Amino acid sequence: MWFRRDLRSHDNVALSAALRCGLKVHCVFIFDRLILAPLPANDMRLPFLHAALQELRATLQAAGGELIVRHGDPQQEIPALAAQLNCDAVYANRDYEPYARQRDAAISEHLAANLCRLQLYKDTVIFEQDQLLTGQGKPYTVFTPYMKRWRQGFHPALCHDTSTSLSNALAKPEFDCPLPSLAELGFAHASPAGLRLQTGRSGALNLLDDFSRRISHYKTQRDYPAVKGVSYLSAHLRFGTLSVREVMRTTLAANNEGAECWLNELIWREFYQQLLWHFPHVATESFKAEYRSLPFPNNETWFTAWCEGRTGYPLVDAAMRQLNHSGYMHNRLRMVAASFLVKDLLIDWRWGERYFASKLLDFDLAANNGGWQWAASTGCDAQPYFRIFNPVTQSEKFDARGQFIRRYVPELAQLDDKAIHAPWQAKSLPPSFQLGRDYPAPIVDHATQREAALALFAR
Repeated sequence: MWFRRDLRSHDNVALSAALRCGLKVHCVFIFDRLILAPLPANDMRLPFLHAALQELRATLQAAGGELIVRHGDPQQEIPALAAQLNCDAVYANRDYEPYARQRDAAISEHLAANLCRLQLYKDTVIFEQDQLLTGQGKPYTVFTPYMKRWRQGFHPALCHDTSTSLSNALAKPEFDCPLPSLAELGFAHASPAGLRLQTGRSGALNLLDDFSRRISHYKTQRDYPAVKGVSYLSAHLRFGTLSVREVMRTTLAANNEGAECWLNELIWREFYQQLLWHFPHVATESFKAEYRSLPFPNNETWFTAWCEGRTGYPLVDAAMRQLNHSGYMHNRLRMVAASFLVKDLLIDWRWGERYFASKLLDFDLAANNGGWQWAASTGCDAQPYFRIFNPVTQSEKFDARGQFIRRYVPELAQLDDKAIHAPWQAKSLPPSFQLGRDYPAPIVDHATQREAALALFAR
């Protein structure tokens, strides 16, 4: 059993299939050197991943097994381990990203040459690949028709618990297989103490239980970053410490307005996964061909200010500082920050996508790419390019009292609830506060940049 984006022993489709084969199962995880090599030494995902592996390993050991861990190229490590352990099959759950598909195809070929097979299963989504197509047999490229088709095709049986007992089913290798430390992996500066999110399978279950008691308020509270209104489950779904079926079962059991709204978010997640599967080119370029050569000015000074939370727009700056500090950004703020980068600063959406990819604890290629192309109006979304968020209006609506801004932009804490959204428009400011000295003046004028964005896209 090769664990990848499914770091749990419970309700794991590939693991359950392996356990039912009647032979002892070796459990393996590979720290993919190709994925880890470009990451900074303080990448916040590594402590989260490492903690999940520690807990998974303890669970497997308690059941009489072990987690064999390697650090290298899976295309070499998996076939080598399969041969060393005399395995007739490698079980894993399917990954829909372009790199994963190429990797798995190569590994399957290597294994087959040695009379071993790679068995892949659907685990991370309810519907995959070609399971939901239009009446013309084509993939959906607009969310609403996809959502309707998803709901029509869904049945509670699709999210039943797939667990199989680990008892007397796991193999234990004859060699030692220690879990490398973060320092040994080259991430000595990635401190798990800096993580605010509960980790591992136990942390995932705690968060799911907490959300189940708040889910009825999800629809009314999810857009307010100063309120505990969202699930905080995205990283656990990304790394698979929770199964999508567990989350679905919680959602169905709630059966209220909030759960219905949350279900739509889960469907958005699957929409972007199937979009990446059918149109892998979106990973590197705009979905809409007519926007693949947009002449973005790409002012590097403005981009740096955006990355560092120094644009002079308080809500945008608070959002970026939250991301830099914690590896998390509230979903409403992801839309605001992305719209501001593309439509106000006129910077290529791929610059922002890459920055989010380097910082987000819950980074998922399909969701991150889909969200950025939605904000940039270059994706499959039916909304036109003139959807441009006003950062001040968004601030006044979703952080009316400035609570979120005050937390992440403390230099504005003394401003009143009106001035804090747009200090440059305030009739009066505290005597001790000076715009341009204590906090930047806006680096651009929103109204002017809005017209420039409209002209850029219209051309």
